[in-house]
Amino acid sequence: MFTGSMVAMVTPMHDDGSVDWTALEGLVNHHIAEGTDAIVSVGTTGESATLNHDEHGEVIARTVKAAAGRIPVIGGTGANSTAEAISLTRHAAEAGVDACLLVVPYYNKPPQEGLYQHFKAIADAVSTPQILYNVPGRTGVDMQNDTTLRLAEIDNIVAIKDATNDLDRGRDLISRAPQDFLIYSGEDGTACELMIAGGKGTISVTANAAPNLMHRMCQAAIAGDADSARALNNQLADLHKATFVESNPIPAKWAVSQQG
Repeated sequence: MFTGSMVAMVTPMHDDGSVDWTALEGLVNHHIAEGTDAIVSVGTTGESATLNHDEHGEVIARTVKAAAGRIPVIGGTGANSTAEAISLTRHAAEAGVDACLLVVPYYNKPPQEGLYQHFKAIADAVSTPQILYNVPGRTGVDMQNDTTLRLAEIDNIVAIKDATNDLDRGRDLISRAPQDFLIYSGEDGTACELMIAGGKGTISVTANAAPNLMHRMCQAAIAGDADSARALNNQLADLHKATFVESNPIPAKWAVSQQG
């Protein structure tokens, strides 16, 4: 599976809200040139909750086409409806993604067994590798580590994006998960320390604005070079904070637009 800096790529748009397809292709090429290790298309930062279904599918498909096998593409296909998540995941698989990112179903507040059955149903329906995504600050639902570890036993559930901002919980997952189940950070501010502790990458908002520096920081952290990783992360610290001065993805899209 993928390791390193996986950019939670913004979806560029025109002033009227339509997707800027030329800019989208340009962003894919930019990330490849800057060393980004994988692209997440239509995750939270890519505005999965606000794109309509046609746009959602087309952004993923065009990202895969632009990548042309040069960089892995992970499609954001989660939904609070199991049937909808299966449909989105199936469409992304047909478009050629390397994996899908599935957010914990929001608003409904399912119990832990409900979460397990939701993700199991998607994994049973679509064989593409699947990455769980726990972000309780946005969903209002917190998937406990024991539930994650149950899901890790399913062959095509291969990783989790842990956006709890709780390093102790992340370390607990790292210590208890099967070796082939990877733990990714979903919080730029704590990503460096999670990787030093054994995490294998981060799905990063900051990487939209500083892709090469994020790539180098991740490589150092995963390699166990804690001093170099922390030194590089210190250069990113202000940017980690700046990307969340307003609701994500407003600051990240502004930063990308300023870079041309």
